[in-house]
Amino acid sequence: MRKRRNRKITGIRRIPAQNNKPLMENRAAKPAVGRELANAFLTFTQAAGSLEKSYTQLQGEVVRLRGELARANAELDHSLEENSRVRAHLAKVLEKLPCGVVVADGAAKAVRLINPEAKRLLEIPAEWHGDSDGLSRPMLAKLLARRPNGTDGREEDWSVGEGDAGRSIGVSSAPASGTAGEPEETIWILRDLTEQKRAACERERAQQSLALAEMTTLLAHEIRNPLGSMELFTGLLEEAVATTPETRQWVNHLRAGLRSLSATVNNVLQFHSQSGLHLAPVGIDRLLGEVTEFLLPVARQRGQQIDYENRIGKVNVPADASRLKQVFLNLALNAFRAMLPGGALCVRLMWAPQYPGGLVRIEMQDEGRGIPPELLEKIFDAGFTTTPGSPGLGLAVSKRIVEQHGGVLEVQSKVKEGTQFAIVLPVAGESA
Repeated sequence: MRKRRNRKITGIRRIPAQNNKPLMENRAAKPAVGRELANAFLTFTQAAGSLEKSYTQLQGEVVRLRGELARANAELDHSLEENSRVRAHLAKVLEKLPCGVVVADGAAKAVRLINPEAKRLLEIPAEWHGDSDGLSRPMLAKLLARRPNGTDGREEDWSVGEGDAGRSIGVSSAPASGTAGEPEETIWILRDLTEQKRAACERERAQQSLALAEMTTLLAHEIRNPLGSMELFTGLLEEAVATTPETRQWVNHLRAGLRSLSATVNNVLQFHSQSGLHLAPVGIDRLLGEVTEFLLPVARQRGQQIDYENRIGKVNVPADASRLKQVFLNLALNAFRAMLPGGALCVRLMWAPQYPGGLVRIEMQDEGRGIPPELLEKIFDAGFTTTPGSPGLGLAVSKRIVEQHGGVLEVQSKVKEGTQFAIVLPVAGESA
């Protein structure tokens, strides 16, 4: 038994010292690998935490960007809506502008925009929208053929049509920058200057008329003063040659000419006078008798006669005697000019048929050539006359004076038979 145990013990194989070295190295390397793994795991954990943190930040940034995008979209929608509203408003303004606007492309062949006023001025139908050939419209083609006159503000004056139907159009233009990638456009501005020019002409005529009126009035005043003296001396001369028929006839001619001239001068003064009336009760029967007597030399000089017929006796009217007398003189002188030698002027004083006792009617009936119907509406216009050399103020002045007295001046006429003027005047209180 002991021998076996010894053999067993002696049978143990000894490992050389050099063969134990790798095993010791492996045992020493295990702690180093663990540390590396721990470091790697720690690094991975840190990286995962950093990624998670970055992802969280990225999610926050995405939320912020989405909010900004939503706000940007809302602002864009509002901007588009505002842009549409502004465009619609500008379109309405352009449509209602009192001047015409035309926008053409750089080649001046196609119309990009045209408003209703421009269509009216260029005689283009309202339904035309510029999508057809604008060169087929004569005035639009003329406009497009013009070169822009820049931005110096110069305006050309176009005359369209003739006479009363003619119009004056002011045309100005300027180049305008086109949109990106498109050529330069031309903007044309059109203004209707017809009324403006007409008003300017009327102002000029009014100024000329005023200057002429002032000069005429001054001249009439200067003439009227010596006329009074000449009338006085003519009366004295008539008395001095009462026994010489031939010389007396010359005096009658002289007196007739002076009285006709006096009536013309008074018409000029009355037409341009702005003074008011001085009304007082005037015996119209007596005033007509004085006028008839005053006109006798004129009637005799023309080989005519004047008759006065009073059918109502004495009656007073509220009147300015000198001005009312001027009316009778004007109507009588017109009657003498319209009649041939041998004709007669009949002056009648009567009650107005519609208001007997309240209105008087003075008729002056001649046997002259009459007035054509187409001229009856013009005879009371200042400056209108059918008698050469006459200023055409007599009837205009007469109508004005009668209306200032609250009366009416009427006329009836037949060609080759004669003319009748009738003056209807209110009666003064006592006479009524």
